[in-house]
Amino acid sequence: MIVDAHHHLWRISDGYSWLDAPELAPIRRSFLPADLLAELAAAGVDRTVLVEGGRCDTGEAEILLGYAASTPAIAGVVAWADPADPELAATIAGYRALPGGELLVGVRPQLQGETDPGYLDRPAVRRGLRTVAEAGLAFDVVCRADQLPAVARVAREVPELRFVLDHLGKPAVRDGAAGLAGWAGPLAELAASPNVTAKLSGLVTEADWRRWLPADLRPFVAEAVRLFGPERLMFGSDWPVCRLAADYGAVLAALTEVLPPLSTAERSAVFGATAVRAYRLRD
Repeated sequence: MIVDAHHHLWRISDGYSWLDAPELAPIRRSFLPADLLAELAAAGVDRTVLVEGGRCDTGEAEILLGYAASTPAIAGVVAWADPADPELAATIAGYRALPGGELLVGVRPQLQGETDPGYLDRPAVRRGLRTVAEAGLAFDVVCRADQLPAVARVAREVPELRFVLDHLGKPAVRDGAAGLAGWAGPLAELAASPNVTAKLSGLVTEADWRRWLPADLRPFVAEAVRLFGPERLMFGSDWPVCRLAADYGAVLAALTEVLPPLSTAERSAVFGATAVRAYRLRD
């Protein structure tokens, strides 16, 4: 069984203003469950985790959970939530009361958009992270590489919370060895916390969109495997964002090609078992 631990769906009319950037024109259209199912069938992927798409409001959760409720391949939803919201517990309860609410497996804010290096140290944010842990949900972290030290610190200090690092912390794959050098140390610090898992996702869009090769990804994937081990890594397509650089099948094929030699059990972890465990996906 293959699980895609990270993809998105959106209706372009629902307010995804970040897609207005000129370079994002190739993905500035709606991507709906029928589009997803066609990709999964072609790639041989069985189950997925649907992640919030940058709308950054609670109304999106109803749409995404509704998709999951009517699309058996979507095994879980990571919805947007503000960890500093004093009503976070009520927000999570509200999500769970929606159709498909039983498929809520995590929450994610847009940490990559925060400019305050002390954001994760704010008392309100720390309280929110503990609320997420008490709710039994994972906390997805989409951050820039320069934010990794702060994430490592909070992962140590909130050990009861399951952290899921999206896109390996967005290393500068396009910069080659320099990008690797600036990212590997902070990633090692984060990987030292056993409550953190990470997604082998989003790497093609951190590479040169037009000229990348699977070999460009190999040192970053190898370092992630060395630091986390296969049992704490999971495949994610980041579809349809990946389409800026590669189609769904090419992303899956590239990861398959560049992974170091793994046992059958280790490959099963990367392509399914880790996601099932990290998100507590139902059978």
